[in-house]
Amino acid sequence: MKLPPYLDRGKIHGRLQIIFPGGVPQRTYCVREAAASTVFTMLYIGAVEGAGRWAAPKQIVRMTDAQAALKNDGDRTAYADRSLRPGFQPRGKTWYRENSREQIRDETIRQGFIANNAVVERTGLATTSAKPRYALEKDFAALFDPALSGKDIEKAAQVWQQQHLSASALARTVLLRRGAATTREGILVTFPNGETRRMAPGPSSQISKAVVEEFARRFLPAPAVLWLSESGAKIVARDDELAARIKLKIASDRNLPDIILVDLGDGKRSDVLLVFIEVVATDGPVTTQRRGALLKIATDAGFQEQNLAFVTAYLDRSHTAFKKTVAELAWNSFAWFAAEPQDLMILRGGKQAVVKSLHAWI
Repeated sequence: MKLPPYLDRGKIHGRLQIIFPGGVPQRTYCVREAAASTVFTMLYIGAVEGAGRWAAPKQIVRMTDAQAALKNDGDRTAYADRSLRPGFQPRGKTWYRENSREQIRDETIRQGFIANNAVVERTGLATTSAKPRYALEKDFAALFDPALSGKDIEKAAQVWQQQHLSASALARTVLLRRGAATTREGILVTFPNGETRRMAPGPSSQISKAVVEEFARRFLPAPAVLWLSESGAKIVARDDELAARIKLKIASDRNLPDIILVDLGDGKRSDVLLVFIEVVATDGPVTTQRRGALLKIATDAGFQEQNLAFVTAYLDRSHTAFKKTVAELAWNSFAWFAAEPQDLMILRGGKQAVVKSLHAWI
């Protein structure tokens, strides 16, 4: 059987960015250089679903520029066979060290490609077997056909996404695309009362829009926006009348968060819930110190701690901003992700019981 055509590693890397858009679980593992190296090597040796050929991580780490330059089927087949043997001597400097095999197997192949239906695993092999066991899913492999170009790549990628990505992954990508849509005037944010404001284009504004339009509606019975600002300390909206009603003094020179939401409840109780939200596109989560500062703002206004909530809002769990700051998040706070708006991460400190709502939990 003739081996499939293939692209060079750099072009494969570029196509992976299109195939796996923002919101895809473990996207980082699917779009980094190691992912491109994996796809290249599998195509090079013909490890594609249905072809009866399989790849092993060792073949990926042992690939070299000199070997990749040998394009005839004879050289490719020879590499597929010899690269599995003990004592194999590669042509030139290998792309990765031998001890990188486990990382490529566990992260790129298993957590990235297999989880997103881009790679299939050979059945009938023992877990401890050293035989090659991975191959590109056939429709995924077709996305790297050199004959595809321009808009044809984007169309083919969209078809593959609809057929192979999970329902939750598709939902996340749709939400992120929708949130990223902007006009020349910026990002239009619709408040719970129907009023609208425009924010400057950018990832922080994208997250803020999701907080106001999605988080507030989903988690607060009677939400209102008390304060909304954007990068550069620009105040987009402030409701002094509402602040006066709840006896909260809003001073723009104070250490205020990006967003303050108020849950006015159902009218049957006198207390309200005050929700402080930090928007994190790159940095600035609700740390222990930040939570303490926000707590003081509220208690100085007469609020009790049981009527306060502290939330860090991110674009997506797979985004580097979350991975960079998750270790800094304060206990007794929440994390929320625009790409998964129905869910809320609770960082429970002390002996408090796990509960299902903001009011009950705090």
